[in-house]
Amino acid sequence: MTFWIEPDWPAPPGVRAASTLRRGGTSVGAYAGLNLGAHVGDAPEAVAANRAFLRRRLDLPAEPAWLRQVHGSDAVEAGVEPEPAADASYTRDVGVVCAVMTADCLPVLLCTRDGKGVAAVHAGWRGLAGGVIERAADALGSGGLLAWLGPAIGPAAFEVGEEVRAAFLAQDAESDAAFRGGDNGRWFADIYLLARLRLRRLGIGDVHGGRWCTYSDENRFFSYRRDGVTGRMATLIWRDR
Repeated sequence: MTFWIEPDWPAPPGVRAASTLRRGGTSVGAYAGLNLGAHVGDAPEAVAANRAFLRRRLDLPAEPAWLRQVHGSDAVEAGVEPEPAADASYTRDVGVVCAVMTADCLPVLLCTRDGKGVAAVHAGWRGLAGGVIERAADALGSGGLLAWLGPAIGPAAFEVGEEVRAAFLAQDAESDAAFRGGDNGRWFADIYLLARLRLRRLGIGDVHGGRWCTYSDENRFFSYRRDGVTGRMATLIWRDR
């Protein structure tokens, strides 16, 4: 059984990455099985066992530098302090594991073309509109970057209000292409396209991934929109040399 997705992107040698599925682990009920979130009501011993399983199966060089995600736009250096309130982390050090947790929001991985800098980004719509990708990209410097978009809620399921559409259109008129009209003044948003547009504005055209829907694939993914009480997956990136 496969427990994670290995990003299919031309990352430089020495850059490792993975995005976990809900398969495996010891959690039960609404959190079954590989729930990695310690903040969602799951049994602490189950989360600890799942995190140990993750580290062992991925042969991680260290415990992931977990964040206390707040749907904001701050990017911090991974591993400097324990669980800072931020939605992206970056590192240029070997053996430091950047990680974000999601259950519908978009995980974005970034790396420099020389493989010397990596970042993990949690991009819900608020963070995306607030510039969290831009903050992480800026932290890695002005050199060329690669991006990978991990599993997130798909455009057929991500229903939002007019305020969400307005927040993006106020910054970029091209964002209109990422919204499809629904009923009662609601909209369906393509979070993958919104991220690609922002990456393009940063000059990042080498973008991969972005072909899943966490909401519609219950066997592989946790989804907060679908289930309410649920677990969290992790998307990780690190340098091993």
